[in-house]
Amino acid sequence: MEPQLEHTVTDGIATIVISHPAKRNAMTAAMWEALPVLLEDLAGDTAVRALVLTGAGDTFCAGADISTLREPGERPQGLAVRAENALAAFPKPTLAAVRGYCVGGGCQLAVACDLRFAEEGASFGVTPSKLGIVYPASSTQRLAALVGPAAAKYLLFSGELIGTERALRTGLADEVLPAGELDKRVAEFARVLVSRSQLTQAAAKEFTAGRDDRAVYWSEQARGSGDTAEGVAAFLERREPRFTWASGASGVTGVTGG
Repeated sequence: MEPQLEHTVTDGIATIVISHPAKRNAMTAAMWEALPVLLEDLAGDTAVRALVLTGAGDTFCAGADISTLREPGERPQGLAVRAENALAAFPKPTLAAVRGYCVGGGCQLAVACDLRFAEEGASFGVTPSKLGIVYPASSTQRLAALVGPAAAKYLLFSGELIGTERALRTGLADEVLPAGELDKRVAEFARVLVSRSQLTQAAAKEFTAGRDDRAVYWSEQARGSGDTAEGVAAFLERREPRFTWASGASGVTGVTGG
């Protein structure tokens, strides 16, 4: 099977599957290039309310396909940063479903997601020190913001892999599930995300990315959306809310800055 990014959209949930089984789902240059384009399409699709990123089979992603380091053209690191930034900028909630190896560029992608759910036995690692590569500044800062400076240095300095217990303790994983329960939990949680207000979620993504300058914009969006009135009415009427604000329709297709 050719290395590829497979994707589906079902019930408001877009799922992207990293598929390169011959090399533990390592990302080729073509896959890195394809990811931002795919994300842009999904960001503009008002049917999409949440995104799940995972790997085919029993591995999330073992990083960049090292064999491509010797090929002509742009280095995979530059392509990886663009893909990572596009994933971090996706305006709807993103969830990495991790099993097996989540290493190098794979861990870079998982960190760019909003949340990470992992199956017991998964391994996380950031390994540029094993290859003599300077890890990109934006990737380093994103990792440190997630796990803290000391944990980021531990991963970057050593290149060693850590298990789910330590990943959960440092914030690299948000939930750890027993074997066989990851897919069920991810689907369940993704449905929760789909049922919530996209207005709240999109604003929260920007504010947690440090975009205080967007406060006026989001206040205007809130006033014109009807989501607040619907949320209050649903609460008082003891029913599920039917939120209508959609990020694709509003023209919000990415979180800038941060």
